[in-house]
Amino acid sequence: MGSNELDIEFQDAVDIVNAHTEPFPADTLLKLYAYYKKATNDYGRPKSKKEIINAFKTNALFQAKSLTEDEAKQNYIDLVNNYFLYRE
Repeated sequence: MGSNELDIEFQDAVDIVNAHTEPFPADTLLKLYAYYKKATNDYGRPKSKKEIINAFKTNALFQAKSLTEDEAKQNYIDLVNNYFLYRE
């Protein structure tokens, strides 16, 4: 898949997540967070007011640290597709 196609698919997946109004399971949210941060090359510190949330986010980022930006985009896309595939 070309980089441009991957970028389009990634943005589509981000749009799907942003439009979804029901809460996601915590483990899915953390993976989405980490893949998104890695895919967009955003290494800012987590900004939750709750330290425990920041700790979980930091751990999720740590687990995704070996991914390239493109791998993170693909993982985000796959996670979104699989999440919605099994929901009706």
